[in-house]
Amino acid sequence: MTPRMTRYAKLLLALFALAWSNAAYAEVKMHFHSFNGSVFFGRYPHTFVVLEGTLDSGETVDENFGFTAKRTTPAILTGPVEHDILVEERKYIGKTNRHFSVTLSDAEYSEMKSLVSRWRNAPGKYYDLDKRNCIHFVGEIAKIAGLKVSYPQNMLRRPKKWLNYIGTLNPSLGAKPF
Repeated sequence: MTPRMTRYAKLLLALFALAWSNAAYAEVKMHFHSFNGSVFFGRYPHTFVVLEGTLDSGETVDENFGFTAKRTTPAILTGPVEHDILVEERKYIGKTNRHFSVTLSDAEYSEMKSLVSRWRNAPGKYYDLDKRNCIHFVGEIAKIAGLKVSYPQNMLRRPKKWLNYIGTLNPSLGAKPF
């Protein structure tokens, strides 16, 4: 091998190593949070996901999603109401309970974003306190990540208790209950 070919080989090897090392650092973590809430302070119990990391493309991910009623009125107690995707302010996230985290592939991240879009853009009144609330939303996202999920009736209005339960259904998470 000539010295010139050796330099090209070293350059190619260095470029390959650089590309491989960047891909190795690409990962998106999804954290499952609950908020204890208080009727007296205007925030009800809630669950949502926080996503942080980098996709294989190098795109940075820093976002969060929860599902909620567009307005808090007594109508929530009687049936479906208008819905919204809630994005928590950064200052509130630190005051919530982080139950467990999983790593998403780029494909799972894309599927999760598609689910968020479908729930956001669903026509009509899509939020139902007992059939389609924040717990159901986070549960569907958890299924994308390969987690075992169920919705016991006695937990449908108790996000913290429900996430503790999901942690027990998925012992490999090593989740500690709150």
